[in-house]
Amino acid sequence: MFKTIEESQVTITQLMLPSHSNFSGKIHGGYILSLMDQIAFACASKHSNNYCVTASVNKVDFLIPVEVGELLTLKASVNFTGKTSMVIGVRVESENIQTGERKHCNSSYFTMVAKNDEGKNVPVPGIILKTRDSVRRFARSIERQQQAKRRSTKYNSSEFKLEDYIDIVKEQNVKVEL
Repeated sequence: MFKTIEESQVTITQLMLPSHSNFSGKIHGGYILSLMDQIAFACASKHSNNYCVTASVNKVDFLIPVEVGELLTLKASVNFTGKTSMVIGVRVESENIQTGERKHCNSSYFTMVAKNDEGKNVPVPGIILKTRDSVRRFARSIERQQQAKRRSTKYNSSEFKLEDYIDIVKEQNVKVEL
């Protein structure tokens, strides 16, 4: 079974309130991250027709601060489908209500896994790629997965070679006492 990407897309917009702010008066990054996780869940669950859990989050960079009183819009799309998992791309934009200025705040990738009522992984529908961008996003997800596997293997404690990295480490703001 296959679904179009559009069938599962989700968008939410929320007014940022003072209760969402941190001590510096900006919207708390943890609050935004929570909203991102919620929309990734909604998108993945909509696509799979199952409850989904977050397996991992790939790279969350807060590019600009979000102000109290701005509208925050989050958009989620399925970028990749595996056997039981999906990569959900989440884009966050803020909008100044008075000026109408919109800013890209961050983008991130959530790997979500579909579960049945017993908590077991279940197959997910594939996606239909209709545009150049959708093929690019799918291919990028494959590359990100391969990079993660290489990193985890390279730095696995049984595979790690101290002599390959000790000089690089010593060039940083660190004191090595072995």
